[in-house]
Amino acid sequence: MQRKKAHIDARIKEADINKGIIVLLTGNGKGKSSSAFGMVCRALGHELQVAIVKFLKGTQDTGEDAFFAKQENIHTTSMQAGFTWDTQDKEFDKKMALETWQQAEQYLKDKAINLVVLDELTYMINYKYLDEQVILNTLNARPKNQHVVITGRTASEGLIRVADTVSKIADIKHAFRSNIRAQKGIDL
Repeated sequence: MQRKKAHIDARIKEADINKGIIVLLTGNGKGKSSSAFGMVCRALGHELQVAIVKFLKGTQDTGEDAFFAKQENIHTTSMQAGFTWDTQDKEFDKKMALETWQQAEQYLKDKAINLVVLDELTYMINYKYLDEQVILNTLNARPKNQHVVITGRTASEGLIRVADTVSKIADIKHAFRSNIRAQKGIDL
């Protein structure tokens, strides 16, 4: 344990860069958005300014939405199309995605916002609702100390390259496959 402690202490000392990072949470497992919202709680605990942009689930009532609505220092924007497979109208979904992205761009330019969560953004790239290069350019041009968390399945190679930290969450077992409904406090 002494060697381990010495190694960890040395690595911590070497980590002397202070900048905003991009965290990408991808994979088919449950918990990507939940992890991002945990980081939101951390940021709020430090009295940082937070923006959340939800590209799916925008019409779904969730516990985190109810909680965040009561918090100061938080800005939220949701794509008002719900799940893309609910509308069955690709042009409408693209229009809603673009309107939502335009608000995200404003957050990503605002030096006063410390953390921006782009929840389920990967779908918008994979479905070709948004231009990936525009997204990458915006991420690279954001304020130096602004953090970004991006969630969603099947992250593109471009997002993986631009991210500082990438976690792939695996799906090993899920209650829904046993016909258990989404549960308040866990899924909603």
